[in-house]
Amino acid sequence: MLWGYFAAGGTGAHHKIDDIMREEYYVDILKQHLKTSVRKLKLGRKWVFQMDNDPKHTSKVVAKWLKDNKVKVLEWPSQSPDLNPIEYLWAELKKRVQARRPTNLTQLYQLCQEEWAKIHPTYCGNLSKATRNI
Repeated sequence: MLWGYFAAGGTGAHHKIDDIMREEYYVDILKQHLKTSVRKLKLGRKWVFQMDNDPKHTSKVVAKWLKDNKVKVLEWPSQSPDLNPIEYLWAELKKRVQARRPTNLTQLYQLCQEEWAKIHPTYCGNLSKATRNI
């Protein structure tokens, strides 16, 4: 499983999840990658973080970390994964990686890293615009 971040300006970090994703682990991922990605993508101060309503994402532990770190979170309707633009990005990544036919988990992750880095900012920008209009 992967965690990933993107904005209209391109892909940010992505993180391989080797363990069962629990709320504390999710906070660790946010600590490691969220602000780094925001800086990499030069989002400045006026950005809003979007995530779905997975119980790990909406837990008290995560909510406290987000609040303590002054992360503005987009309110998200329940039961609406198709509206989340990252689902389309995951589908694109899956298509690209499958085309390269990985033969083991190590190669799979390596290809995921390579293809994630190749996703053009224009693609991310179009995804962002398209889902804003839904």
